[in-house]
Amino acid sequence: MYPSLPSSGYITTFQSPATHSFLLPNKISRNSEYLKNRNNKSLKKYCVPDTSQDGYASKSEDDNNLTSFRDALQKNLIALYRFSRIISVSLLPVQTIADLTPTFFMGTLEALVPSVLMNIYVVGLNQLYDVEIDKVNKPDLPLASGDFSMETGATIVSISLLMVSSNHHHFFLALFISFLLGSVYSIELPFLRWKRHAFLAASCILTVRAVVVQLAFFIHIQKYVLGRPLVITRSLMFATAFMCFFSAVIAVFKDIPDVDGDRHFGIQSFSVSQGQERVFWLCVYMLLFAYGAAVIVGASSCFMPSKLVTVLGHCTLASFLWLKTQSVDLSCKASITSFYMFIWKLFYAEYLLIPFVC
Repeated sequence: MYPSLPSSGYITTFQSPATHSFLLPNKISRNSEYLKNRNNKSLKKYCVPDTSQDGYASKSEDDNNLTSFRDALQKNLIALYRFSRIISVSLLPVQTIADLTPTFFMGTLEALVPSVLMNIYVVGLNQLYDVEIDKVNKPDLPLASGDFSMETGATIVSISLLMVSSNHHHFFLALFISFLLGSVYSIELPFLRWKRHAFLAASCILTVRAVVVQLAFFIHIQKYVLGRPLVITRSLMFATAFMCFFSAVIAVFKDIPDVDGDRHFGIQSFSVSQGQERVFWLCVYMLLFAYGAAVIVGASSCFMPSKLVTVLGHCTLASFLWLKTQSVDLSCKASITSFYMFIWKLFYAEYLLIPFVC
């Protein structure tokens, strides 16, 4: 829940959060970029249309206004998207297509909405306390870049937290644990700010993403949506164990491209203490080990379609991972963040395979 989805040709998502209008930048002129044409004439990205003598803008000028508005709207929507990361919903309790009823989708939405709000709180809070670090490590993030002001970030975080609620005690407990760990991870107070310590930071991320999220969604859907007795399934145990490895990798790998800012601000990440290359290969080997274990679990299934999907699927993902490592340049921050984004793609791809484990 805490690590970011950094940019790799795509807009940087949240790591870990304007007094200006939500739809338009503070000053469009400030964000204007001058482009050079072949004759070295300067053209503004955002243009103020000239009017004709009768005071009406021409059709082309209206088009320029519309384009400017669309650009500004898109920029701010992108900034809002970067302010949150949506938690994937595990479909582990689903056994047949018949389970995918309107009741199922409504129950899933009931759990998803407070989870998204809590996620916005956690990652937004992290950005509020990390704005100076992000100016070094991730200058494209909304607060670090100035797309959002501190006041806007604090408002979004506060409103998101106040809107979190759940009628089911088990799910409220999961949200409360996420709130506690997300707060101690980021807040700068005595005995808090756990992200300064590599082990505590990794523990927060692993606990929420690999354990709390898996169990909370499973119990909610299995017991309260589908109305079945609560039984710990093979797929749930596999998902929890596999995601522990994956979450540990994400928690450790996310700091590899951030060593400069972390070292400057006293964040003792594994990458700072052990070095980027050593941590990089540690993460790769951990993922390969997890995929190897998944292949063994899949091969032990007595259901042939399940066996084929899990074995071939995990072999394919492991192959993609290994091939991707061959093109990583550890001296290039863009290359490292691109690989980190690739790890997130593998993470979400795993949710397509987990339901086949039986």
